Amino acid sequence: MKKPLNYNMINREFIDLSIDKNEVLRYLGYDDKRVDDITDKIIDKCFEEILKIARTNFVYNIFEINRDDKNVFLNNSRIKLEGKDIYKHLEKSKKCAIMAVTLGSEVDKRIKYYSKMDLTKSIILDACSTAAIEALCDRVEALIKRISINNGFYTTKRYSPGYGDFPIEIQPRILNLLDAQKHIGLTVTGSYILIPRKSVTALIGIGEEFQSKKVGCKDCNLYNNCLFVKKGDSCGNSKTIEK
Repeated sequence: MKKPLNYNMINREFIDLSIDKNEVLRYLGYDDKRVDDITDKIIDKCFEEILKIARTNFVYNIFEINRDDKNVFLNNSRIKLEGKDIYKHLEKSKKCAIMAVTLGSEVDKRIKYYSKMDLTKSIILDACSTAAIEALCDRVEALIKRISINNGFYTTKRYSPGYGDFPIEIQPRILNLLDAQKHIGLTVTGSYILIPRKSVTALIGIGEEFQSKKVGCKDCNLYNNCLFVKKGDSCGNSKTIEK
């Protein structure tokens, strides 16, 4: 018999992040070009600044899911997860972990400040922050995966609103489900932009079967306008999904 999973985790403590400089350089468009010493030093300074001002908070909860022939529903929440892509992503899952993570509002304020005082530093700090929020997502995803495996379940990789045809309009309902404003200060605008900006919500399927499949750039709704794709690269979110 499967053990019950640990439902609802809220974190308000600082998480030590390891930010990948190569990811930052890709976000800045360096590709295989060697970064100059001045830029390299600014990146290191921005790393230090991010680690000092970020508030690495997260919240997640695990929900039972059910489905009909075309749709997936979060049990007892009356929320339908619309789109063929999220349906396929969760097709072998019995539960769904929903997570929300943020670096906090001070990071947004600092990026905005430098946009007026030092544009180069603002751009680099923004790239460092993007790498940092992805690193935080990786940590939370690993936590959910470890808890699931310890209880006899497999997990998918995370899948966020805006990927494929999974509508970004679901953001307010996700935040309400997690009570994210209360727990980690995360809100959403009328145009479905998360505030603080350096924040992410995502879903992770949890099931008893293992499955691997590839999620490519063409599955993303930013594909046609992606700067990485135009350069023959990817943002790094195209990866194998494991169940």
